[in-house]
Amino acid sequence: MDYKKLLADTVIIEGIESEEIMSQIVPSRDKAHGDYSLPCFRLAKAAGKNPAELAKEVVGRIGCYNFLEKAEAAGPFVNFTLNKQSYAKDVLEKVLSAGEYYGNSDIGRGKTVCIDYSSVNIAKPFHIGHLLNTVLGAALYRLHKKAGYNTVGINHLGDWGTQFGKLIVAYKLWGDDKDIEKRGVRSLVDIYVKFHKEAEKNPVLDDEARAWFKKIEDGDEEALSIFNRFKKSTLEEVEKIYKRLNVTFDSYAGESFYNDKMQPVLDLLTQKGLLVDDNGAKIVRLGDDMPPCLLVRSDGATLYATRDLAAAFYRKKTYNFDKCLYVVASQQNLHFRQWFKVLELAGEEWYKDLYHVAHGMVSLEEGSLSTRSGNVVYLDDVLNMAVSKSREIIKEKSEDLPNPDEVAEQIGVGAVIFGVLYNNRIKDMTFSYSRALNFDGETGPYVQYTQARCRSLLEKCSYPDCDPDYSGVAGEEAGEVLKLLDSYPDVILSAVEKYEPCYLSRFLVDLSQAFGKFYLACNIAKSPDAVRKARLMLVKAVRGVLADGLSLLGIQSPEKM
Repeated sequence: MDYKKLLADTVIIEGIESEEIMSQIVPSRDKAHGDYSLPCFRLAKAAGKNPAELAKEVVGRIGCYNFLEKAEAAGPFVNFTLNKQSYAKDVLEKVLSAGEYYGNSDIGRGKTVCIDYSSVNIAKPFHIGHLLNTVLGAALYRLHKKAGYNTVGINHLGDWGTQFGKLIVAYKLWGDDKDIEKRGVRSLVDIYVKFHKEAEKNPVLDDEARAWFKKIEDGDEEALSIFNRFKKSTLEEVEKIYKRLNVTFDSYAGESFYNDKMQPVLDLLTQKGLLVDDNGAKIVRLGDDMPPCLLVRSDGATLYATRDLAAAFYRKKTYNFDKCLYVVASQQNLHFRQWFKVLELAGEEWYKDLYHVAHGMVSLEEGSLSTRSGNVVYLDDVLNMAVSKSREIIKEKSEDLPNPDEVAEQIGVGAVIFGVLYNNRIKDMTFSYSRALNFDGETGPYVQYTQARCRSLLEKCSYPDCDPDYSGVAGEEAGEVLKLLDSYPDVILSAVEKYEPCYLSRFLVDLSQAFGKFYLACNIAKSPDAVRKARLMLVKAVRGVLADGLSLLGIQSPEKM
């Protein structure tokens, strides 16, 4: 039942539509002020009245309704208190009847969103710096699907540039096929790091690298053969990590895919008089508030911006998206502002549908990351460490757990994902194993444990064959749980609209904490049949919402912990 709509329909303000009133009704922050509140400031201005006087008028006109216990004026606010048993019945029936579809919406019906995320580099390690980009994009992908969008996940592979010429030179000088076969990308990183050290002493190596990349561009058979081996080895390795993180893509079209699609874009910009010569380079001037966008170097080489423009045109033509999200670190803010502006100047109205979903950086105490210097924290090492630590914890807590390795994987990987999706995406963060794996804190394991406890309760307590007595879930603790369950669809929409999965992760912690208080306050197993049934309905609803929310973040729900 949509209580905001029901409450709005009870309010009569001359000249103001019910939809406008409903838009102003919000859940009360303080339970002493009831369940919902209507601030009258904006409505009073539209009605030409004093807000406090309007609040009194509204209360005086409200009749008797089964779902409403009382309405009170408190200064410029109208506070509504719902009938607890009626509310409990409506919320639980709504959640349980919808099942896994609870929280789904159709705001994205008929609309397509492309989401560009992860974008790993070929022959470079999948390190901790890729973590937030990857799990944030994957969460937004699932959240948009939940909201009804046709969603296209794109891994814009970094598979173009002179670094591949450097790698081929390094491979020919120091490469070991057996070591590459055994250690994959890590072996390639070692020789790539060695190349840079040697190139500092012998600059000729850089010339050789440029020559080999030119061979790749020209389709040289040997160069492409070596490059494709690097690409195959990288994708095989990262796919294992994607599987652990529950991440999938619909497209792996990377930079090389757009190599033959850049010239038409450059021609279009030339025809529009935007692409101009600047000492042999080709640029688009963007006005006084932004540096020009460099699209072609003086040596004829293209840049990231050139390929991003070509990719945007391709995606618009191929998918006809309603919006296209670029999940990329905030350090690239200027880059996106520049080429978005190029599209605007070119008269492409759909530039307004492009969004840079900026995020901060994730690091460990080891410090900054640089493939060139070799100071790299591999993501699979981070996941393995989290799983190892979680295995130690569950061994202490549950010695008789039937599948400890499987559960340790679910908890460890889940802790890493939840740990970086709990905060606002724009914030930099230092990942802490002890904090992320705390079973009693604002963490993934805490939410997973609450879900597992709900599952255990449902297995142990018999489900009575009688009508539920909703007085058993009409108390204060149950009321907080019900309000949170009722708000789940709004939380999903907020996460989608703001591109912030942290709204969901924090909600899951709030729901887990509220359930913990309910569990301590209300005896379930020994309560009368009808009361027990209502309480088990609440337990079942909580378990379902926690499991669904975790899955949207890419986290599995262990059956036992």
